[in-house]
Amino acid sequence: MSALDYCRQKAFQSRSSFLSGFRFLPQAQLDAMTVLYAFCRELDDVVDECSQAEIARITLEWWRQDLDKVFSGHTPEHPVNQALQTVRTQFELPHSELAELIDGMQMDLQQARYADFAELKRYCRRVAGVVGCLIARILGFSDERTLLFADQTGLALQLTNIIRDVGEDARRGRIYLPMAELQQFNVPAAVILQSRPTPEFAELMAFQIKRAKSIYYQAVSALPKIDKKRQKAGLVMAAIYYALLQEIERDGAENVLRYKIAIPSPRKKRIALKTWMLGFHPEAV
Repeated sequence: MSALDYCRQKAFQSRSSFLSGFRFLPQAQLDAMTVLYAFCRELDDVVDECSQAEIARITLEWWRQDLDKVFSGHTPEHPVNQALQTVRTQFELPHSELAELIDGMQMDLQQARYADFAELKRYCRRVAGVVGCLIARILGFSDERTLLFADQTGLALQLTNIIRDVGEDARRGRIYLPMAELQQFNVPAAVILQSRPTPEFAELMAFQIKRAKSIYYQAVSALPKIDKKRQKAGLVMAAIYYALLQEIERDGAENVLRYKIAIPSPRKKRIALKTWMLGFHPEAV
């Protein structure tokens, strides 16, 4: 199996929404997105599947050293990094942004709570904002302000994931919602950890959804006109996740404690096609 085929298999097995927005891309860009996804997935798996934090820390450090080989001219050991070696040259992907992803995974090992939104944003930048920037580089841009669009889109997508996964994360002992906001809405951590939704929790989640929607709007508004065509695939991905956020809201945001909402694949394809043809215009809130 080639390094690229390994990445394709990794992406296929995950059945993630991530690649849904990129199905219309030329093969070279689609391959690059697949490699980037596989890199992110491998790092996520280290944190999610290692039962001992110390082993996960050692494994992430190994990934950091193997990533260094991608940029030093040596042959990496892992097939994902072997595929990344070609992709990073072709699309001029910065070492610093890929390494920042590992920094974000290390944050997951070091803390299970976030004091306020500023602290959560730092985490989101490392695990999602830099992904947005890497995607923007693969798609291509002329105006540097497009990286702001990419960073903000990554933040919006990660906040959507956090909202969707509140219950699942709680069962792992994690709460990503800022502690200051739990206090603001009078939601004790036990409500989340024990999956006991209250009217106050519903209000907290309505606040989270409203903020995420506003960030989608800010992100799309920041995209320079000159780069809208080349960044169309990023807009497709944003539209799919925005639809997921709306679905969570319609279903009742308090239900995130009970189960995980998903967008069926046929609907993802319809959203992708519509956005590819007509663009993405999130509502201002």
